[in-house]
Amino acid sequence: MAMSARSAGARATMADRMTEAVAGYATQVYAVADAELRKLRHDPSELLTRAIQPAIWLVLFGEVMAQVRGLATGNGRYLDFLAPGILAQSVLFAAIFYGIAAIWERDLGVLHRYMVSPAPRSALVLGKAVSSAARGLSQAIVVYVLALLLGIEVDLSPASLVSVAALIALGSGLFSTFSLIIACIVKTRERFMGIGQVLTMPIFFASNAIYPIDIMPGWLKSISLANPLTYQVDALRALMLTGGVSKFGLGVDCLVLVVITSVLVVIAARIYPRMTM
Repeated sequence: MAMSARSAGARATMADRMTEAVAGYATQVYAVADAELRKLRHDPSELLTRAIQPAIWLVLFGEVMAQVRGLATGNGRYLDFLAPGILAQSVLFAAIFYGIAAIWERDLGVLHRYMVSPAPRSALVLGKAVSSAARGLSQAIVVYVLALLLGIEVDLSPASLVSVAALIALGSGLFSTFSLIIACIVKTRERFMGIGQVLTMPIFFASNAIYPIDIMPGWLKSISLANPLTYQVDALRALMLTGGVSKFGLGVDCLVLVVITSVLVVIAARIYPRMTM
């Protein structure tokens, strides 16, 4: 009886320690994310300027390309097909240049304070990913409003909205972490801007964001299937649109995004401290 009581007490103590460790880790992630989001609260004009791009793509590009046969799949309108792709594009464009903030932090000495803090490096990376997710959600609001104004059949059920929000957060975290890795490698704003501009458009156009995979040539189809944006767009089409379906399956889409994000977080956590060198 005494040994059982001691074993139960030891398990309870271990559980308490694990709970405290998880709570402490979450607090550290939140602290980094909150520091990043304060910048956005101090300058909300960034949200307005970022709203222009999806509006141009949906209103101008979407209306023109809707006249081209074969772009939309099934019996739906091309604008319905395009809206999830533009939402994913907005998230990509906002997240892919996120690494430049890390370079500014290094130049201003903020990164050195991060490095001497007791927070795990993965908590620093995840904190930045969470703040990027918040920016991505602000982009989603803009795209949803535009979609409703254009008569796009958007699914506004609570389950759909929550699922889309989770998917946007995951995609934002993925591409912002990828951006952070690039920043850790190049270490200068000039190089980062050049590489970011080179990567952004190929990632976007080599996906199913604005045209179906089925009409792509074989070599582009292979690239698209290796592109994480393809899986985010595919899942968004199933969740965002009324009656939407996923080409690969929501389980496959989410698994691909989670695995890639996890790998990128591990890589970023290892090389992030090198930015101070």
